[in-house]
Amino acid sequence: MSSKRTYVSPLREQAAAQTRSLILLRAAELFADRGYGRVTVADIASAAGVASKTVFASVGSKGDILDQIVEQGVVASGYEQAMQGVLALRTPESVLEALAHGTRIGNESQFTVHEAIRKALPVHENGEALWERATAAYRDALRAAARHLHGLNPPPPYPVTETADLLWLWFGPTGWRTLVVENGWSWDRAETVLYRTAVASLG
Repeated sequence: MSSKRTYVSPLREQAAAQTRSLILLRAAELFADRGYGRVTVADIASAAGVASKTVFASVGSKGDILDQIVEQGVVASGYEQAMQGVLALRTPESVLEALAHGTRIGNESQFTVHEAIRKALPVHENGEALWERATAAYRDALRAAARHLHGLNPPPPYPVTETADLLWLWFGPTGWRTLVVENGWSWDRAETVLYRTAVASLG
């Protein structure tokens, strides 16, 4: 006796994926605007134009939604491909210029996601672990850049670990947010000054 196959409609799968993406997008926007603690699943459903039960069926609970926003942000950052280019550069100035521009693009394009995560930290049951998960790949990339800088001539005047710490200070998400959001700098101006600061200190 042949077993009955379950038919999977490509169009239905595509529609489900689009609904899921829309829910995550609207959730990130709401979390970034109002803060994670002030947003309900019903709010997310309304913003996405679907029923609350669709949100639960497609993505899960509010905590599940935040987790997927974090994962999506890590994947969308494109850090692996960007770092391949950085590690191929052979002068400190070109490495720092690439870091300034690459982290600017990443922070600018992922701003809503970063804000959604940041505003969730005070009320999340494990905010520290959430932040570490959201930024682990970012920090690893800057550590790799620091090791690369120490293999070039001239090397930075600090130990590798301190060089990595300084790269995180200048090019990590908090550095960008401090200049652009808290102090009203343009992304262009922030990129230029952070690059020059890094060259003056490490070049």
